[in-house]
Amino acid sequence: MAKKAGTLDIEKLMAELNPEKTAKENSGEAASTAPVQKKSGFVTLIGRPNVGKSTLMNHLIGQKIAITSEKPQTTRNRIQTVYTDDRGQIIFLDTPGIHKAKNKLGEYMVSVAEHTLKEVDVILWLVEPGTYIGAGEQHILKVLNKVKTPVILVINKIDTVKKDEIIKTMDTYKDVYRFKEIIPVSAMRKTNTDTLIRTLFQYLPEGPQYYDEDTVTDQPMRQIAAELIREKALRLMSDEIPHGIAVVIERMEERNNGIFDIEATIVCERESHKGIVIGKGGSMLKKIGTAARIEIENLMDAKVNLQLWVKVRREWRDSELYMKNYGYNPRDI
Repeated sequence: MAKKAGTLDIEKLMAELNPEKTAKENSGEAASTAPVQKKSGFVTLIGRPNVGKSTLMNHLIGQKIAITSEKPQTTRNRIQTVYTDDRGQIIFLDTPGIHKAKNKLGEYMVSVAEHTLKEVDVILWLVEPGTYIGAGEQHILKVLNKVKTPVILVINKIDTVKKDEIIKTMDTYKDVYRFKEIIPVSAMRKTNTDTLIRTLFQYLPEGPQYYDEDTVTDQPMRQIAAELIREKALRLMSDEIPHGIAVVIERMEERNNGIFDIEATIVCERESHKGIVIGKGGSMLKKIGTAARIEIENLMDAKVNLQLWVKVRREWRDSELYMKNYGYNPRDI
């Protein structure tokens, strides 16, 4: 099938930029009659907040586990998901974005992200196209220079720019760090994600699978449900409130008829925020609940009866006790 005019040929672009590597892959060295050993390993996704880490991970495993939002610092905990095929198994760790912390919750999020770098086999650093390396990227470079883990640079959102800008971005970043690979992708459009998976397997150690082939995440359903509720709040409410909210699942039980009853509390930091979360006549809370229930039902493949409440806990993001109660425990790092 002929390519449409103007369509970016990623494989051709990468061949132009990495001629030696491409020649080696196409040579007889790549072919072997030896039995293929399965590989298994851990890969972490890092980057500034909102560069598309959770979106990429969700698309790679083919299922939504990590929540996504246009607002930065959406991911708070380390989320572990599993990709399995006949080549082996990749365990992805989606971490909070590395950023300058403004409170104890922020410090926790950064600690989770930076600690993970020392535990994995490969680091995927996601960036957006552009030749300006800002303060956020400079900070990540300093962090990467402290670890010995192989780093693959992933330039995401290439569907939003022209080929020349992708090439300029690759040229800019290859001068600031010795990346094992530089791979342009579009997580949203799944462009070049097959190449990314194939490349990751090249850097993983041989070994047995850590999980059975049907496993897609190690996250308990209660945590996934809480995160989906928080995602809907992030998307439906103003910029000021969502960073100050947490969601706690108070009860999750299955009836004899297969329906799940879920009771959850949305925690905010101010009385004024509580009114906004609830909305006029409960309208906002209903919107959040309806949107979250639909996604939870799709994920669980079951009917769900979801009830939401709202509580105020002042300055909870600076309280280690409240953070622990809401699932953000620094001792777990």
